[in-house]
Amino acid sequence: MSVQNKQLIYEFTKQLYKATPETIPNILRTYYHEDAVMYTNHPFNELTGIDEISEVFYKPLVASFPDLHKQSYIVMAGEYEGESWVSTTGNMVGTFTKEWVDIPPHLGATWIRYGEFHKMKEGKIVETRMLVDMLDVMRQAGFRFIPTLAPEITVPGPSSYDGVLLGRSDEEESQKSLQLVEDMIFKGLKKASSGLEKQGLEAFWADDFMWYGPAGIGSTKGIQGFKDYHQGPFVKALPDRVGGHNHAARFADQNYIASTGWPSVEATHTGVGWLGIPAPNRKVSMRVMDWWRRDGDLLVENWVLIDIVEYLLQLDIDIFDRLRKRQYLIR
Repeated sequence: MSVQNKQLIYEFTKQLYKATPETIPNILRTYYHEDAVMYTNHPFNELTGIDEISEVFYKPLVASFPDLHKQSYIVMAGEYEGESWVSTTGNMVGTFTKEWVDIPPHLGATWIRYGEFHKMKEGKIVETRMLVDMLDVMRQAGFRFIPTLAPEITVPGPSSYDGVLLGRSDEEESQKSLQLVEDMIFKGLKKASSGLEKQGLEAFWADDFMWYGPAGIGSTKGIQGFKDYHQGPFVKALPDRVGGHNHAARFADQNYIASTGWPSVEATHTGVGWLGIPAPNRKVSMRVMDWWRRDGDLLVENWVLIDIVEYLLQLDIDIFDRLRKRQYLIR
């Protein structure tokens, strides 16, 4: 069944190429259950039923990017708590010709980084969890609102060029991959939540691994770069964080692993430095998605999406309000 589900989602991806506001509803009906629900990033958040998913998310998207081409560099599937899932991540690429959720068009090519998890039942999508890097779309349109410690880049796919897994999975390899991530989370990050020096990253990560974060955080290379430009400031800012729970799905397919859920990180933002904001001393949570690639016994690449816009909204920082008013821009 996982092979059929992967093929189905792969075909859905191709159908989005040059879809229009007029054709998108019928495309969705081919692949979605009528009462499907979509949990996504701010400002879309939760959408119920094909009509709402179409009207609120997909119609405005394809109207603003009429030549939209969805380029998935990871396609994988697995089971989680008895449910069948397919996950993909990559970039949607299109020419930005019309305003999209208050982001003005720049009439040039735009790379829209996305990640999605589809729960499948009887050949239809019954639930989608999707994050789009809205801050990065704003960045490409010429708007930056928060500083980043690491470079903001157009995130590439796997350096091994083998992330589109449309065939059958090797269960032994998949289990090995999943166990490595489980150990990394529960024997590393969660067990040693008091500080970086206790996390033992070297037991799970290759020394020169690539970490691809969202806009506002950026991407890093190697364990030291990860510590310096993301994990160090992150740990300092959220010292009481609790993560690795409230998951909607976590599974492996060959040497790839995918995980999502929200709130999958809950904490009190008490420190400074992460996301370039002062210590607000506020309770926060995160909408998060991860994909990892294993090579041998270590993780070598990690793609991460966080709904940074929704996170900042919890701290009374409304990025879309700033966009509309052209306030607090970083020149």
